[in-house]
Amino acid sequence: MNAYRSHTCGELRADAVGDDVRLSGWVHRKRDHGGLLFIDLRDHYGLTQLVVEPEAAFFGDVERVRQESVIRISGEVVARTDETVNPNLPTGEIEVRLSTFEVMSAADDLPLPVFGEPDYPEDVRMTHRYLDLRRETLHRNIVLRSAVIGEIRRGMEGQGFTEYQTPILTASSPEGARDFLVPSRLHPGKFYALPQAPQIFKQLIMVAGFDRYFQIAPCFRDEDARADRSAGEFYQLDLEMSFVEREDVFDAVGPVTRDVFKAFAGDRRVTEYPFPIIPFEESMLKYGTDKPDLRNPIEMQVVSDHFRGSGFKIFAQILEADPQHEIRAIPAPGGGSRAFCDRMNVWAQKEGLPGMGYIMWGEDGAGKGPLAKNIGPERSEAVRGQLGLKAGDAAFFLAGKPAEFLAVAAKARNVIADELGLADKDQFALAWIVDFPMYEWDEESKKVEFGHNPFSMPQGGLEALEAADTDEERLAVKAYQYDIVCNGYELGSGAIRNHLPEIMYKAFEIAGYGKEVVEEKFGGMLNAFRFGAPPHGGCALGVDRIVMLLADQQNIREVTMFPMTQGALDLMLAAPSEASEAQLKELHIRVTPPIVEKKD
Repeated sequence: MNAYRSHTCGELRADAVGDDVRLSGWVHRKRDHGGLLFIDLRDHYGLTQLVVEPEAAFFGDVERVRQESVIRISGEVVARTDETVNPNLPTGEIEVRLSTFEVMSAADDLPLPVFGEPDYPEDVRMTHRYLDLRRETLHRNIVLRSAVIGEIRRGMEGQGFTEYQTPILTASSPEGARDFLVPSRLHPGKFYALPQAPQIFKQLIMVAGFDRYFQIAPCFRDEDARADRSAGEFYQLDLEMSFVEREDVFDAVGPVTRDVFKAFAGDRRVTEYPFPIIPFEESMLKYGTDKPDLRNPIEMQVVSDHFRGSGFKIFAQILEADPQHEIRAIPAPGGGSRAFCDRMNVWAQKEGLPGMGYIMWGEDGAGKGPLAKNIGPERSEAVRGQLGLKAGDAAFFLAGKPAEFLAVAAKARNVIADELGLADKDQFALAWIVDFPMYEWDEESKKVEFGHNPFSMPQGGLEALEAADTDEERLAVKAYQYDIVCNGYELGSGAIRNHLPEIMYKAFEIAGYGKEVVEEKFGGMLNAFRFGAPPHGGCALGVDRIVMLLADQQNIREVTMFPMTQGALDLMLAAPSEASEAQLKELHIRVTPPIVEKKD
């Protein structure tokens, strides 16, 4: 018999009654029931109830033992009485009557309770993450994460992909986020960068002739954390394929994604493959976002013509002021009550808007409210007809330049659906968003920048780029870029790649990067492309985000074993920390204090 256990704490069942067993684990909780002491003993596999009778020589030791102490016991497995069976516990039909008891590691007073999992401040949880990880929910999430990664690997291998590892120390590249830099000891004054993604390497793997690559890849970006994005580092399913078009990539990664969700979705439905394909412009029009939550059936529409020259002067004047201005309507089936419309108006004000105009359609089908009164019954009826609404419904309206109100419109769409119970939450709704713009306008620099991955192939190739003479024409160029989305989250992005040097030069030129910059930053890849590069494409899916959705969590830290805080700090190991003078000298680095700007 093993020195510490004959069984795990999740293993014993009724067929073990009468057996002598040995268990080791943590004291999850302790209870005194009329002289009998009960301990729930916990290990990685589950819980087993222990019972200690008053005449036991070690009864006093058991009374004094603290929660989360590590103990070793031996005893006889006995059946619980019918009234004490716990049907919610796999080991709930039995308990172990102790014959020996030993404390192997006594616990001090806990800074963070494990049993009951009460809410606790982030700094306490992160400082004592090893205790936090003992909590059942978080422990289960981390095990789920491992199982999801295993399922992904099996799925990718089943699609003919082979896993390869790419370097961690590499060169800096302008991929949209800040790099983490690593100073070189052997090359003073020079720095490596941690990879934001294995983008260049996976393309070079295709040039090298390996055809179907994948990797569960660590990625590093010096970005601020969000609920759905880790600070500093994350893992992604990274993949690339040779001799493919967009649909070939979809047909490879789509079924794997579906199967991973189905494997862990429980009773929740998963979109069958092939997933819906939604052009970017359509997604922005209908949902106000490029990562729509398709569990929500509400679709926005442009209703500008119904307000042009109408008696509602505010909207009419907005439309006259600029041809780019629009009036967008958000239908609200079942929302035709004054109380609901007022609540949404208050919500909009909290979001920084003066409010949202609305029309309610009463039981007689007539439009009601100030906006309906101003535009009149004929226009109100035309709006209702276009939106497909009926008596008892409502619609909300936003006006101006779409880029300035779409973010709020997208939020409003989801708030309306949640308030009215319209969204079917019992599913994972997957879709592809395609035809992203190659470029976008950067308001700060007042110039055209890459909208997504700079290594994407523009639709129309070199001819499309050369024909785009104005900023407006350049912003109209689409790329072979695509995202996969689920329940309002972007799971991943990908593209058919630009594998031709002349197109790459032109694409970067439009974004303000000269030929010499491209040669300096991407010379290795350009040289490779000059020796025969296959057409290729791929994508990357966020492992952390997939697990977060499957675990029904709202924050990615709940599915990450050792995350940093929102402020990118590791409170447990005190990172980042200052380097010693000896380390800095070895790296030929001098640290200067940050410059504090003086206030007038």
